[in-house]
Amino acid sequence: MAWHGIVGHDDVVERFRLALRRGRLASSFLFVGPAGIGKRTFALKLAQALLCPSRSEDLLDPCEQCPACLQVLALTHPDLELVAKPEDKSFIPLELLIGDREHRARRGLCHSLSLKPFMGGRKIAIIDDADYLHAEGANSLLKTLEEPPPRSVLILIGTSPAKQLPTIRSRCQMICFRPLAPTVLAELLVSKGLVESRAEARRLAAYSNGSVQDAMELADPALWAFRSRIYHFLAEPVLESVRVASELAAFLEEAGKEGSARRNKARRILQFAVQFYRHLLHALAGCLVTDDAELRAAVQRAAGCWRGDTTTAAACLDHTLAAAEQIDRNVHQALLLEYWLDGLAEITPARRE
Repeated sequence: MAWHGIVGHDDVVERFRLALRRGRLASSFLFVGPAGIGKRTFALKLAQALLCPSRSEDLLDPCEQCPACLQVLALTHPDLELVAKPEDKSFIPLELLIGDREHRARRGLCHSLSLKPFMGGRKIAIIDDADYLHAEGANSLLKTLEEPPPRSVLILIGTSPAKQLPTIRSRCQMICFRPLAPTVLAELLVSKGLVESRAEARRLAAYSNGSVQDAMELADPALWAFRSRIYHFLAEPVLESVRVASELAAFLEEAGKEGSARRNKARRILQFAVQFYRHLLHALAGCLVTDDAELRAAVQRAAGCWRGDTTTAAACLDHTLAAAEQIDRNVHQALLLEYWLDGLAEITPARRE
């Protein structure tokens, strides 16, 4: 059953409900799981439940009607602080956490969290995009994590524990969110009016790794068509890296000058390649299983002219994953894709026709 419209995370709801009933709610949490599965939405609904004066917080059932609930919904509640990476930045600016140089430790999220609750309940802070905390930013949180203010809750939201410093992981209670099941995701896309038909919802859900964000990106017909081009390139007996790099650069140019749009396209290209090499690895090991006819045909074609072995395919996969890790760094996307393609060509120099 959906918890206030949030589906697929009932186990997490029960975990918090049990902790509140026992009076053992932690002060610091690290929410991890794939992007686009509802972690931020869950964190805000949890904040609403903890700040709602009309209902006992151990019920985890905000009324959603009182001024406090409406303020949380509007992100204007005085006891709620939300920080996220600005679109034009590679990392979360330090001043958002501890204030600028002129107001160090007197402004920012940590200072706000240390103040007495304005409305008499709790203070709650949420750091979205916690994957983009650089070392200085993460270290600025240590005092707050080690000595949390009374009745405070700090929630960091990321995609993987590996992207957080050990000092952060060791001081937070980790909450793992699972990808949404394809049936759940398809129903969510329909109920929110994000697709034109149930058939479209089922198609997108099958390829979206349980993520609403992925589903909406794949709804772009141009991106879906380019997926076929990626598979065609990678299945060729000889990978012509220069020609392919030129076509990929042109595809990125279509996104315009906005950095986030170009970054999303580059990320998606590498995600398609990751799928390809994972299935190629399975095919070479004799266990290819996929309902995706287009992907299966491309992988079978590549396996038929592959001169390497599973080790070579694994090296291609590792190289692609390493390139994907760099997408959100301050790098030029077209140059990164060129480097990635050159690396693939070096790993597999002699496929047979």
